[in-house]
Amino acid sequence: MSVVLETTLGDITVDLYYEERPVTSKNFLFLCQMKYYNFCLFHSIQTNFIAQTGDPTGSGRGGESIYQQLYGEQAKYFDMEKKPMIKHRKRGAISMVNNTNNQHGSQFFFTLVPNLDSLDGIHTVFGEIVDGWDVLDKINIAVVGRDYRPYHDIRIIHTVILSNPFEIPSALDIPERSPSPTIERVKSSMIGFDELFEEDRIQGKTDDEIKDYIEEKEAQARAQILELIGDLPEADMKPPENVLFVCKLNPVTTDEDLETIFSRFGEILSCEIVRDKQTSDSLCYAFIEYENEEDAERAYFKMDNVLIDDRRIHVDFSQSVAKAKWEYDKKQRKHKMMKAQQDKQPRASSSSNRHKVDEKRRHYDDRDRGHHRDHRDYRDRDRDRDRIYDRNRDQDRDRKYERDRDRQRSHRSDHRDRHRRDRSRS
Repeated sequence: MSVVLETTLGDITVDLYYEERPVTSKNFLFLCQMKYYNFCLFHSIQTNFIAQTGDPTGSGRGGESIYQQLYGEQAKYFDMEKKPMIKHRKRGAISMVNNTNNQHGSQFFFTLVPNLDSLDGIHTVFGEIVDGWDVLDKINIAVVGRDYRPYHDIRIIHTVILSNPFEIPSALDIPERSPSPTIERVKSSMIGFDELFEEDRIQGKTDDEIKDYIEEKEAQARAQILELIGDLPEADMKPPENVLFVCKLNPVTTDEDLETIFSRFGEILSCEIVRDKQTSDSLCYAFIEYENEEDAERAYFKMDNVLIDDRRIHVDFSQSVAKAKWEYDKKQRKHKMMKAQQDKQPRASSSSNRHKVDEKRRHYDDRDRGHHRDHRDYRDRDRDRDRIYDRNRDQDRDRKYERDRDRQRSHRSDHRDRHRRDRSRS
């Protein structure tokens, strides 16, 4: 039993374990039959972990099972199927999301890597991907924000059931065709999938023209993503047309040599060979900035595939906006610094306010001077007190030394007298 999920990135074919997971498979199949998953957003993509979808609201807190339509509000969620135990061992396994009460609604996720043992026993595995691995790879590398929501919307456009072993209940009103999306359903704060295409721009064009148009729109979407994550100041920013990119250089070629060779086409503002930060060795490519775009264009046509220091170099127009971004960041930092300095300065809107500010400043200056003068007095008194203490300590030490010396002398004299008396007696 297979289901095809048509997404904005391609088709994914899923096989369901309808014998091991009959309740879960029936819920998923009937929701697909009702076109419930059409235009559902992949609202959470955690790289090398899972990609979650199935919530019509796109918030991660909505969705209900098909059994609500069959049995009423009390069947909004259904209990998870624990037996037989199926683990999240395979990459591309499809599993129902646990709503923290060991129950499931409509949300499900794909595993993006194998052996996710932490999910076993919590979520119910009910199928696996059999085709569309390239689409799963694209989902895995999607650029996401802090809440794991992709900047570029990835949605399920349509679901196709290839085989269904379950009998469809008469209580379900199966639509004859896929319903059109509502504004609330596809509303997004990110880059919507429908922003890539404009049908009136495609009509009457050849396949190559349509392909070029789609690539252009996708490039615009990527630029918007870079703007959202802060790598570009503006999505419409373009690389400068007066800067050339030169690669395949010989490591012995220096900046001066390169500037001398290219300067015959016009005035050069900067010529820099990119080097390793630690070793300062040449990375064999450079950027050359001309004053005029015409000079850069002439150098581009004349110098490509030219031999320099026994190397055939390649010359192209630079596609980097790093310098423009650096200048933009520099202006932003300067603006923030000026704003911070203005905030520190006192705001006096009238002469009376300025007078009050001056009076307060003088008051604090006088107080600080008095404080420093008192501090000097205290410091002098402490120095005199320490000097007196040292002098008294030295005098006490000298007196003690003299007493000990006199005591020792008296002991020696007594000892000599006693010894003399003993000798005279003997």
